[in-house]
Amino acid sequence: MNIMKSSEDYLEMMLMLKEKKGYIRSVDIAAELGVTKPSVSYATKRLRENGYITMNTEGLIELTDSGMSIAKKIYRRHKVIANFLIEIGVEESIAYEDACKIEHDISPQTFQALKNHMKKVQ
Repeated sequence: MNIMKSSEDYLEMMLMLKEKKGYIRSVDIAAELGVTKPSVSYATKRLRENGYITMNTEGLIELTDSGMSIAKKIYRRHKVIANFLIEIGVEESIAYEDACKIEHDISPQTFQALKNHMKKVQ
């Protein structure tokens, strides 16, 4: 499951929008990620071609099983990392912003150690 960081960001945002609004629209993705509609169109085309999403005739986006799997993995990493950063004193908004940068590059071993640490503190 080798996928570009930008694609991971799109899939993660799609999952977040699905949870928040109950549906996923390109215009909402653009607004949340701070990108242009053409950028979203290009990204969704690639994601569709690779089997991560589908789009219906009304333009609503659905994550496929493989797309959902990646989105959940990245979103879980994001939340664990952000919570850890908040725990060590980082301001919440900065913690979530930094977690977005870290979530793609952290090794599985380090991520597991963070998860184990967070379980101990909770």
